Amino acid sequence: MIILLDILQKVSLWSVPLLVLIIPLYGHIKGVKVYESFTEGAAEGFTTVIKIIPYLLAMMVAISVFRASGAMKLVIRLLKPLFDSLNIPKEVVPLFFLRPLSGSGSLSYVSQLLNEYGPDSFIGKLASTIQGSTETTFYIIAVYFGAIGIKKYRYAVTVGLLADLAGFFAAVFICKILFL
Repeated sequence: MIILLDILQKVSLWSVPLLVLIIPLYGHIKGVKVYESFTEGAAEGFTTVIKIIPYLLAMMVAISVFRASGAMKLVIRLLKPLFDSLNIPKEVVPLFFLRPLSGSGSLSYVSQLLNEYGPDSFIGKLASTIQGSTETTFYIIAVYFGAIGIKKYRYAVTVGLLADLAGFFAAVFICKILFL
């Protein structure tokens, strides 16, 4: 078993450097102008980044206004009886709202919960499962849809938020079965 772990560790250590070497070498063998292709792709990537900045800025401002205005706390307070009746710990309820809005904000909140309650606590396991079972819906809409110029995304938001809702409640249900 120790030999297998040692082999896996060495393969893991060398996998990325080998890919960085093999891919350009393969391209060169096939006659692709590797450097030119790389710089052309980098230029296209830069253009895409410039194109999505307004969408990212709009999303970040909207999230900041939602959080700073106290609207998120108000909505959480209004839905508290529902979450209490479903025996969902109040500590993870902010993730229900944070995760679709901000990946870094929700990750920061999960880190706080893990530091406070520990990674092996029910709250730590539940928060981690919610983090992995939901998506940053508004970020995806802003960045990916903005990058390719999709303007009509009403149904995508609805479906994304329904998927987040399903992921949240599925995480709660499964964690209660597995960890309580």
